[in-house]
Amino acid sequence: MAYYRRGISLIGLIYILVGLYVAWVHDYITPALLKDIAEALLAVLLWFLVLLGVDLHLG
Repeated sequence: MAYYRRGISLIGLIYILVGLYVAWVHDYITPALLKDIAEALLAVLLWFLVLLGVDLHLG
């Protein structure tokens, strides 16, 4: 019986990690971008706090 394994392969993971490194080195990913992404994720996950007027901006 053949098993189907879902998820990312080791080669896929290495590909993504190298891509992240190259994007970081060439300034496509910056600390400011990471901060903006973190704020957006917090706002999405904690949307009810945003509706109550809580400021989720970091820094």
